[in-house]
Amino acid sequence: MKYLEIIEKWKKEGKKIVFTNGCFDIIHAGHVDYLEKAKKLGDILIVGLNSDSSVRRIKGKARPINNQEHRMKVLNALKPVDLVIIFDEDTPERLIKEIKPDVLVKGGDWKIENIVGSDFVKSYGGKVQTIDFIYDISTTKIIQKVKNGSC
Repeated sequence: MKYLEIIEKWKKEGKKIVFTNGCFDIIHAGHVDYLEKAKKLGDILIVGLNSDSSVRRIKGKARPINNQEHRMKVLNALKPVDLVIIFDEDTPERLIKEIKPDVLVKGGDWKIENIVGSDFVKSYGGKVQTIDFIYDISTTKIIQKVKNGSC
């Protein structure tokens, strides 16, 4: 697991590790704003990316629109993102336990007590935070707009 070696190196350098996760199917301004704000919470931003099969289980058989390699390429090109790790489970719990981030972040639509891994991160003194959305946009809304022809 090469990514764990990279993360361990960052930790030894004293870098503050921030972790978030999601499908990031069609990247939009809301995603970019969220990732920029997440990055400001530390030195290194790691994104756990749901695999294609994971997205299908969570979002339905018509998703993802973009496959995991394409989604990963776009995320890796975004300035705030330092590392993208694809995971196949429905939740990033295993990944969070491997990484042991200093800060666990999710969108403002999540209650902290419902964020997967929050108890674990808090157990060793890590922080769990939410970030409010300023854009009323989502991949689901974009898909609906395209289907309705109201672009």
